Amino acid sequence: MAMVKIVTDSNSGITQAEAERLGISVIPMPFVIDGEQYFEDIDLTQAQFYEHLAQDASVSTSQPSAASVTEVWESLLKDGCDVVHIPMSSALSESCHTAQQLAKGYEGRVQVVDNRRISITLKHSVFDALSLAERGMSAKEIARKLEASAGDSSIYLTLDTLKYLKKGGRLTPAAALIGTILRVKPVLQIQGGKLDAFKKVQTLKQAKQVMTDALKSDLATRFADFAAAGQMRICLAHTAREEEIKAFEAELAAAFPNIPVSFCDPLSLSIACHVGPGVIACSVTRALN
Repeated sequence: MAMVKIVTDSNSGITQAEAERLGISVIPMPFVIDGEQYFEDIDLTQAQFYEHLAQDASVSTSQPSAASVTEVWESLLKDGCDVVHIPMSSALSESCHTAQQLAKGYEGRVQVVDNRRISITLKHSVFDALSLAERGMSAKEIARKLEASAGDSSIYLTLDTLKYLKKGGRLTPAAALIGTILRVKPVLQIQGGKLDAFKKVQTLKQAKQVMTDALKSDLATRFADFAAAGQMRICLAHTAREEEIKAFEAELAAAFPNIPVSFCDPLSLSIACHVGPGVIACSVTRALN
């Protein structure tokens, strides 16, 4: 059986340096900032990105080019490897659909997974895929496992500003203005890759309590069996809130002493551009290993 190699995109939050250590490939997401193209973690760092946002630059994202995807695949295939490609959720980007179409030309040697994950939950899928590959599973078997567990995660996040949701067309200008005047701090949820409203509060303390309660509810209901089997994990992410996320990590560790924390990372820029700086996010995710 062929060796299996894992490919993802930078929406996972996995850096190029981390990818090299893990032995995987990460395709950088493209950005256009004030008319100039950049690639995440290639010629655009986290610090540079937030500098652009602070200057109110025009920022947009696009999917990786077909050529950039197939170039990575073919470099692995020529070494005799099969490929499991795990892009960001099809609910938020066309990159998954594009990859699925491209894979049809590779006679089953490239398996494109749509397990409806983004950011920290997508990163978890990559680590699951690595573990399954180490256990000797084929690319097709790994893809089936990941897609079967597509619904086994939740993400909750709180925003510091509504400005970027308004810019991205996910919030009307009037609603953003009212929210700003009333100092509303929204808590959003991501289920299956779709960003939805969850609750509205007015302080970070309230937002963290709402998110903690949401995780407790998920673990007691949807994921109760997985939690009892020790399969659930907590992950955290943030946009330029290093101190606050470390404090929240400690709070969640105290609230869930039996649920390990897998990651506490900066949010990928392809998500950060839609929500802006000041975000705190947490998730529960089923670990397949």
